Amino acid sequence: MSIGFKNKKVLVMGLGLLGGGVATVNWLVKHGAKVTVTDLRTRRELAPSIQALGPTAKKVRFVLGKHRVADFRNNEIVVVNPGVRRESEYLKIAKKAGAELENEASIFFRVCRNPIIGVTGTRGKTTTANWLHHILKKKYPKAVLTGNSSASPMLSVLDKLDGRNPVVVELSSWHLEFLPKSGKVPHVALITNLYPDHLNRYPSMKNYALAKANIFLGQSEDDFLLLNKDNSWTKFFRSRKPKSRIAYFPANVGIDLKKFKKIYGLHNFYNLNAAILVARHFGVPLPEIKKALKTLPKMRFRQEIVLKKKNLTVVNDTTATTPEATRAALLRFAGRENLVLIAGGTDKRLDFSGWAKTVKKLVKPANLYLLEGSATEKMVRELKKIGYFKKIEPQLFEKLESLLKVVRRSRVTNCQLPVTILFSPGATSFEKFKNEFDRGEKFNRFSLSAF
Repeated sequence: MSIGFKNKKVLVMGLGLLGGGVATVNWLVKHGAKVTVTDLRTRRELAPSIQALGPTAKKVRFVLGKHRVADFRNNEIVVVNPGVRRESEYLKIAKKAGAELENEASIFFRVCRNPIIGVTGTRGKTTTANWLHHILKKKYPKAVLTGNSSASPMLSVLDKLDGRNPVVVELSSWHLEFLPKSGKVPHVALITNLYPDHLNRYPSMKNYALAKANIFLGQSEDDFLLLNKDNSWTKFFRSRKPKSRIAYFPANVGIDLKKFKKIYGLHNFYNLNAAILVARHFGVPLPEIKKALKTLPKMRFRQEIVLKKKNLTVVNDTTATTPEATRAALLRFAGRENLVLIAGGTDKRLDFSGWAKTVKKLVKPANLYLLEGSATEKMVRELKKIGYFKKIEPQLFEKLESLLKVVRRSRVTNCQLPVTILFSPGATSFEKFKNEFDRGEKFNRFSLSAF
């Protein structure tokens, strides 16, 4: 289905390095579009993505290392990468010239004929989406998982869908900014929670929440909205007057999850509770759900135990890019006497006062190691305000590899007691890494070498 892209001049703004841009370009070329790709990164920086395009690359015009005004004036459609701000001057130029603005989500929703379950939220959306998909497969073996993931971008699966089985789509706020363009919304919309995030992109929490609200605006009384009854922003979402039927989690799902909550933490209890509720709505029998819980997939880079030997446990939580995410990780591993926290990174205009209080309560000053960055400066400031550093100066490092060597020397070597090293940055990574996944890969590599 070409949906009007055939022979259209289409500009893809942002090829990126995570796979979504590659899937978008491949899909557009397949459907007959005349594609130009523009990206501020150079050809050398984008080499992995250009190589991943394969033969398609020969059918694409590349404008790299810059954006040109003419490209935004002369193309009929601009497909926007999630990393591009809606306020971009180039998008204003394109709109003024009469171009249609789209992103991968708006294209996917317009074309998809399968029942869609949309999952969004500040924290837990990846875990919830993956666990929900895992449970759904007990009744729907051909259920599909796609969305905010380099492993399965929306436009890489779109043409393979059968029009019948449920599709779980993980949606970021950036995806949702353009969703109204599609004229469609998920049959079931799930918002895991809302906490301060991306305030370097959105002028206020309200603007951030409004982007998230696009997941249910446009739903009808035949659709469903699942909200977190314990999250403070649920009241705001209700104030948008959804037309869909609303349910709340956590709720009684017919399975005792107390042991699960104790082992995996309160936040993962919420994630699993919501996933089970949606699975039951889709008719997955309770005995089949119980079977699925025995083989829940472990989530890469999300409180992932990457090394466990003798008295040492190393946890990679690189996707904790907000203070709230690190607080959740600390609460899960609380009670371990030798809990070492590695944190720090790039600021997103977030408040670290609550983070600091949790760190003071659960982490000894000698066990806190910080990677330098704009967010780290705020972390140190908040910790000093509450008297955390009394007998020790903040331990700051420019490089992750050298930090880990110091941790090994001072906290692991010759230590007779169990040690848990938690890498949960509480911030993004752009000052030192390509993204949080690059950061996570490097942490794993350096950890295996150091320990």
